[in-house]
Amino acid sequence: MKTLWKSMLCALMMSVSFEGIAQSGKDTLKVNPDPAIKKTAKKVGNKTSEIAAKGAAKVVDKTYKDKVGPQGQTIYIDNESRYYYINTKGKKVYVSKSRLKPSGK
Repeated sequence: MKTLWKSMLCALMMSVSFEGIAQSGKDTLKVNPDPAIKKTAKKVGNKTSEIAAKGAAKVVDKTYKDKVGPQGQTIYIDNESRYYYINTKGKKVYVSKSRLKPSGK
């Protein structure tokens, strides 16, 4: 029983000392990315979000084949019979049926 208490006490002391070491270090690396990198990363994130949202919409909602959006976007119909399209940032933009245009297909 004594060895169990000794080993638990030793483990406790080591964990406390490691926490102190981990918290004492200062972050010396300061990254200030180039504005072009920020712009490209934002574009990649938006495109990824758009593709993911369109994929989810194709699986979950119905596609309206006879009509397109104001700029020719694919129109989806959700479970509450609302019409929407996915914008370039991956967000749903709800539109009224009167704003839809006939499909050119």
